[in-house]
Amino acid sequence: MNAIVVVDQNWAIGLEGGLLFSLPTDMKRFRTMTTGGTVVMGRKTFESFPGGRPLPNRRNIVITHNTDFSREGAEVAFSTEEALKMTESEDPNKLWIIGGGSVYATLLSRCERVYLTRVETQVEESDTYFPNLDKLPGWEVEQTGEPITENGFTYRFVDYINTKI
Repeated sequence: MNAIVVVDQNWAIGLEGGLLFSLPTDMKRFRTMTTGGTVVMGRKTFESFPGGRPLPNRRNIVITHNTDFSREGAEVAFSTEEALKMTESEDPNKLWIIGGGSVYATLLSRCERVYLTRVETQVEESDTYFPNLDKLPGWEVEQTGEPITENGFTYRFVDYINTKI
């Protein structure tokens, strides 16, 4: 499986359940990479989507401890273990962890790759962070893209590979 995420220079990814950046080229990359696959996320990430609806043309699996949670078009798992069982027959290259912070932290060691968008700024306020792959053993940069500037931000696509898998 893979993870896909946008971080600032301090590895911040969100504030109060929302994204920190609006980057059209990054969103296009996200759609291109995840369409036709399965996305696994926490409930707060799911609820941050426009209209609280599942992402189209993808299998949406939502991990939550809330036993009353249910949404049309989304499958619910009440633990990461249950989500993993639900996806064990999936092509690992089409299985995407898309947030939030606790889901990334729990499943990161099982990811073969992380497709990261690194924004060259430090956000003043954030409450959710991605693990710093530059300090975690077993993670190496596989490739770094050219800088892109949009909406007042410069960023690069940085692909990491897990050498322990």
